[in-house]
Amino acid sequence: MNELIYEQPLNEKTRSYLRLEYLAEQLASNLEQDHQHRCFNPLFSLCELTERCDYRGELIKDIDKQLLSLKQWQTEPNIDAQQVAYYLDKLQAAREGLLNCERPGQALKQDRFLSALRQRFGMPGACCNFDLPQLHYWLAKPWEVRQQEYQTWTNQFDCLLTPVKLLLELIRKATHYHPAKAVAGFYQGSSNQALSLIRVKLDADKGCYPTISGHRNRYAIHFVLFEQQKHSNQSIDFMLATCA
Repeated sequence: MNELIYEQPLNEKTRSYLRLEYLAEQLASNLEQDHQHRCFNPLFSLCELTERCDYRGELIKDIDKQLLSLKQWQTEPNIDAQQVAYYLDKLQAAREGLLNCERPGQALKQDRFLSALRQRFGMPGACCNFDLPQLHYWLAKPWEVRQQEYQTWTNQFDCLLTPVKLLLELIRKATHYHPAKAVAGFYQGSSNQALSLIRVKLDADKGCYPTISGHRNRYAIHFVLFEQQKHSNQSIDFMLATCA
């Protein structure tokens, strides 16, 4: 088995960003392979999330903070100026995209085909041919045609998902892993600065997984044995990254 990375957000904003990133990865997977009707699940989930909350204001504030930090780093010695310039350009482009786009997913609400599907998708077993003959028809189209249509739908969320992915990438890259040991399967830590994300890298062969809890400056990690589904009482070595 492989080394696994577990992540736990310590505030609601980071939790939202991670959910959006997860859905973006599902959209990308559905564009690479034909997943039939399952491709609509992440699409409709994004519609639900963007209807409940307009993320643009919070994203623009976070982008502005990152732009300020990166510009300050440019004056520091031994900084990879090319890498900093790369992220400055990417963040500025993402900011402009957010300012210029309409509310993500808004256009999809006017699509009669998607609206009919969305009403039914929340019901168990409601994707049968007699429930949604229009879906049966759409799935019979050549994959290349459906792929292009799906791309058009997912493009509606690019202005939102691109900055989310960039911000999370910078959060992760700003902190390195360091070795840690959980005595009797338990580890706790604290930080002088407010944390946004805890990352645990663990070899899957150890037969356990971490459950992580915390808020801002404090966090705790319990390791649970998968087969027994109970807390481990063994000392466990792992890699830890605490992201501000």
